Amino acid sequence: MIPPSHDILTRPLQPGGAAGDGSNLDRKLPKKRFTPRRIGLAVVVILFVALVGWMVATGGGGQRLRVERDRLTIATVQQGPFQEYIAVTGTVQPERTIYLDAVVGGQVQQRIAEEGAFVKAGDPLLVLKNDNLTLQTMSSEAQITEQVYNLRNTRLAMDQNQLNLAQQLTELDYNLRRLEREHERVAQLFARGNVSEKEYQAVVDELAYLRRRRALTLQSHRQDSLGRTVQLQQMESSMGRLNRNLTLLESSMDNLVVRAPVDGQLTSLDAEIGELKGQGARLGQIDVLGRYRVRVPIDEHYVARVAVGQQGSVQLQGADYALEVRKVYPEVRDGRFEVDLAFVEKVPDDLRRGQSLRIRLELGDPERALLLSRGGFFTTTGGQWVYRLDGSGEAVRQPITLGRQNPLAFEVLDGLQPGDQVVVSSYEAFGNAEKLVLR
Repeated sequence: MIPPSHDILTRPLQPGGAAGDGSNLDRKLPKKRFTPRRIGLAVVVILFVALVGWMVATGGGGQRLRVERDRLTIATVQQGPFQEYIAVTGTVQPERTIYLDAVVGGQVQQRIAEEGAFVKAGDPLLVLKNDNLTLQTMSSEAQITEQVYNLRNTRLAMDQNQLNLAQQLTELDYNLRRLEREHERVAQLFARGNVSEKEYQAVVDELAYLRRRRALTLQSHRQDSLGRTVQLQQMESSMGRLNRNLTLLESSMDNLVVRAPVDGQLTSLDAEIGELKGQGARLGQIDVLGRYRVRVPIDEHYVARVAVGQQGSVQLQGADYALEVRKVYPEVRDGRFEVDLAFVEKVPDDLRRGQSLRIRLELGDPERALLLSRGGFFTTTGGQWVYRLDGSGEAVRQPITLGRQNPLAFEVLDGLQPGDQVVVSSYEAFGNAEKLVLR
């Protein structure tokens, strides 16, 4: 029979799991020391202590920061001559460049010179071929030959005609003199009555006829001479035009051989064998050596401050070379305008077209000013404040006002005095610290 439930619950357990005297129920179990609650509390306390320590180390709220002095760049504010200038990069170009264009078109038949070669005036560079031009020259020569032949024949005919007229005049003069003597003889006989009037009148009429004929022949001779002169002038003029045309064609034929117009360096030759080049096409260029210019692009911010005559300098191979602005191109493209500078006295050796030069271009005359060296601090502060050493091993924020600048220094207008020491290296790692504690 199953015992009542309260008997089972109230019956003491015996050792080994059997009911006994109840000793196991009266003994207290031991408590754990590291409970989850205590571990969480300990973590919070540790974090709080670390936060307090960090705040103490940084002066509280980022106001104070310890830094290594050796990692800083410190500059001394001082009075000195301030030269406002800008550092620009220019490209070397020859002062004179002669371009080679095709005077007549043609097919490239031969390349005699190559790019980079040094040439003399008159040296052949290219040979072109133009069959149409050759045919035109041959046709013009044939026309001139024909015209010369026609002119020669015309002159021969005119000379023959002139000779015939001269012979006619000679014959008429002879007959006229003979008839005049006959007229004198017949007139005397007619006066004495030895000759009839009819015979006398026949001699008079014939004499008059010869005189009129001579006058007409002489007039024809004069008109023929005038016409001959005009005709010869026209033919000679036509001959001159043909000769000039032939000269031009021959000159064009000569231009099929492209020659160097000046001494210099052939820096470009854009023509390959077999390539067709039209009249006026660019074939290449020759740089006249010995004199150079430097083409410099400058930010449009300085367009009103750069003028002809301003000075610049460049350092090459340990030597300084002076330059001068010779030309200012006022047109602004992509935020920049260009100027040309020329070497004033000596020119560096071994300059090459396209070589880049770092130039210091002066924007005014030197003036005495309070100077602070340039540094990375300007990127962070914009020149509105700096860390100034106060003499106690700390650098404190100091509001300042800067003026003009050049690649080496700023002009200090307010906030600093000569002899002040300033941290000029980058401030990016300092956050909002009001003071730097230098170690």
